[in-house]
Amino acid sequence: NPTPESIEKDLTFLGLVGMIDPPRPEAKAAVAVCRKAGIKPVMITGDHVVTASAIAKELGILEEGDRAITGSELDTMTDTELDAQVEGIAVYARVSPENKIRIVKSWQRKGQVVSMTGDGVNDAPALKAADIGCAMGITGTDVAKGAADMTLTDDNFATIVDAVQEGRGIYANIKKVVGFLLGTNIGEVITVFVAMLLWHVSPLLSMQLLWINLVTDSLPAIALGMEAVEKDVMEKKPKPKDEGIFANGLGIRIVLQGFMFAILTLIAFKIGENAKGIEGGRTMAFMVLSLSQVVQAFNMRSNHSLFKIGFFTNKKLNLAVLSSILLVCLVLFTPLQVAFSLIMLPWHLYLIALGLILVPLVVMEVCKATGLIKPE
Repeated sequence: NPTPESIEKDLTFLGLVGMIDPPRPEAKAAVAVCRKAGIKPVMITGDHVVTASAIAKELGILEEGDRAITGSELDTMTDTELDAQVEGIAVYARVSPENKIRIVKSWQRKGQVVSMTGDGVNDAPALKAADIGCAMGITGTDVAKGAADMTLTDDNFATIVDAVQEGRGIYANIKKVVGFLLGTNIGEVITVFVAMLLWHVSPLLSMQLLWINLVTDSLPAIALGMEAVEKDVMEKKPKPKDEGIFANGLGIRIVLQGFMFAILTLIAFKIGENAKGIEGGRTMAFMVLSLSQVVQAFNMRSNHSLFKIGFFTNKKLNLAVLSSILLVCLVLFTPLQVAFSLIMLPWHLYLIALGLILVPLVVMEVCKATGLIKPE
């Protein structure tokens, strides 16, 4: 029977062979984006703690002050102790499936939204427990994919970061569209309500209101929802789980914007009525309310100044606004005006109307410049 002593003799040292499974080049940049976006990346692995720590340091996951622990150390902690220390632990090595679930639940007890990635059968419980389970599509097992909420088709961590960026952009666009639609429609309601209280006459007929809604609630709102993701969206901290869509003053701004549209429309109505009677007033009110809302679509594109993001960088919105303006002009300056009870006005009234139409642009730019409206 051969023994090490009998075999390992008279040998010549030629060298050492080392192997490494390096992280993807884009992973380090993705981790840096996570840090900037207020997302804490944590490594949970079955590798040796020294190996895991080296890779984590290279990626920027393990920074100064962070800890790397093993599953056996985690087993000695109570849930209370883990909750107290979990924010300072960046690497977990040699962990069991039970350890992974404990880590996920500890972060959740901190009120955090937890995303978990994994590919094996032993990752399935943690994938299921996480708020968002991400399974690997290439190397992942069917069990992991079945337990996860989403599957990464390219097994790339950077894809998760891209998905977060896109998700933040979609949520921001939803808020823009909701704010735009509610603000403009509140303006219409206030306009009719106040006019009926003060003068016992409606400044807009039902057909005119329906046309305004067709112009403002359709194409501009849809195009506004296609606004490109803002460049600084990944420089903002994650929103609290219990934060509503009208948080950070959006609800108040919507109501105030509604009053702004109402005031402008009522001013236009009285100017037109004094000059050309009730039909002149309704023509002025129709023109100002419809086109000022079209201008508002540009204002709602961003909480940054339009001079910073560019007035016409959303090509879909440009086409939508042009279509809306043409629809308004169709009933203002063609024989269709008779069907809508509109009339031709003196040229100076059109200039006054243009000034009123541009007021929302000036007001919103001033609010953005003075910090009354801040990027969220």
